[in-house]
Amino acid sequence: MSVASRLMIGITLLTVPTIVFGGLTVLGVVTAGEAGLPGPALTPLQATLYRAGHAHAGVLVILSLVLQLLLDHARLGQGTAWSARVAAPLAAILVPGGFFGLAHAPPLRVLLYAGAALIAYATLTAGVGLLRSLRRETGAMPAQRAVPA
Repeated sequence: MSVASRLMIGITLLTVPTIVFGGLTVLGVVTAGEAGLPGPALTPLQATLYRAGHAHAGVLVILSLVLQLLLDHARLGQGTAWSARVAAPLAAILVPGGFFGLAHAPPLRVLLYAGAALIAYATLTAGVGLLRSLRRETGAMPAQRAVPA
């Protein structure tokens, strides 16, 4: 594992307690406090947006962790690789923030779209870099390899 991966994975793992706290908040919301945890009084739409934000936070953090390792094997320039490394965990913050923002301040929906663009950029960049790495390892794309007679 590269130093860059260890750095970004370490930073990303530090965000997990915030997801846990968010989960406790969602539990309080969906159980109306019956689980022993208080939750803010929300409309049904707000409660749905809270659940969506929490779910996206967890999924995008996991995807961000996986992308860090995949980027170690991608054939990309250093700046491009770093931009994808930073974009993935940033998306894991912005997308849930957009959902929570929609619940209370609709203008914050811009966070949702910015996060979606960042995770799309990170995944596409990693995917292209991994496909480019095939050429480096084999000298040709897999479909171009000669089949032994």
